[in-house]
Amino acid sequence: MAKLIYSAITSLDGYVADEDGNFDWSIPDEEVHAVVNDLMRTVGTQLYGRRLYEVMLAWETMDVADESAVTQDFAAAWRDSDKIVYSTTLEAVSSERTRIERGFDPNVVAELKASAERDVLVGGPELAGQALKAGLVDEVHLFVSPVVVGGGTRALPDGLRLDLQLLDQRRFGNGVVHLYYRTSS
Repeated sequence: MAKLIYSAITSLDGYVADEDGNFDWSIPDEEVHAVVNDLMRTVGTQLYGRRLYEVMLAWETMDVADESAVTQDFAAAWRDSDKIVYSTTLEAVSSERTRIERGFDPNVVAELKASAERDVLVGGPELAGQALKAGLVDEVHLFVSPVVVGGGTRALPDGLRLDLQLLDQRRFGNGVVHLYYRTSS
């Protein structure tokens, strides 16, 4: 059975984007990006909300030939995974290996985990919040950036109580800290 993994780059005060929707402070350097890539290599399917899908869609057609090996590696991993976009408004997808689901059904995601040969990644805090509240998430990877943004889109949902077991932590040269947890659900 595959694991369902939630991974996010967050500010120290727990936001993935500030009050204006900006997340330029969260762009990983090469060292952090390499660890994100290692995580991505285990993933066969990515679950996205519409907003994050629209941000990530650039990886579908981005010309990375002149980019670093780390950037090329991430683009290949993104393109080589299946993607499910949860949206009531998106009319069509613009990437290969992608389909739309109109609503998040915990039973369907549990079946996906049970049948998947590779791990499943849930991206976007709103969708991840639904998966966390349903008890479906097996691992949480938070890349905590050394910045306080004061408000915005929270990385973890309000009203959630979740006991976690810290499996590992790593500090990077740029001040980012990777916290790797297993859920106890």
